[in-house]
Amino acid sequence: MSTKFILHGGYADHVNDKNDNFFQEILDVDKKRLNVLLVYFAKDRSRYEELKEKSFSQFERNRGDKELEFEIADEEKFVEQAKEVDIVYLHGGHTLKLLETLKQFSNLRELFQDKIVAGESAGAYVLSSYFYSKTEGDVFEGLSLTPVKTICHYEDKNQEKLKECPKELEELLLPDYEYKVFN
Repeated sequence: MSTKFILHGGYADHVNDKNDNFFQEILDVDKKRLNVLLVYFAKDRSRYEELKEKSFSQFERNRGDKELEFEIADEEKFVEQAKEVDIVYLHGGHTLKLLETLKQFSNLRELFQDKIVAGESAGAYVLSSYFYSKTEGDVFEGLSLTPVKTICHYEDKNQEKLKECPKELEELLLPDYEYKVFN
């Protein structure tokens, strides 16, 4: 299996058909038992349990006959955890916080090899080559795990901000609840 990246525009914890499709896409693999690493590095640690409940609910609603095991990512054990799972779920939140945390791990491409890596909002941004953050009001360089320049929570504005990014990169404009798959 090759690595499958799924970038989501935001608010994946809201219950709706589009988000159901997103979680079903994450779980669309020929394996009955799946280990899921929930990465909340974009949020304050005090919120991890609350976030786990929301993520767990979304995965459970859409699991079909899959058996799922969840683990919350820990910065100290992240490399070992990522090696052992089938799915890495990068939750949204503070993009620059997530980006700085993940930059500590120089071997992310290798760690994510043959896995499903889903990024929601901040998670999608860090997986991109470049992104425009409305919150920060600027364009930033991501981890370049997908060859795109991205705007999440897209609402028909700020597209011109991506003009300074390399032209050969695909422009990915993701409204809330929308996603795109990269293999």
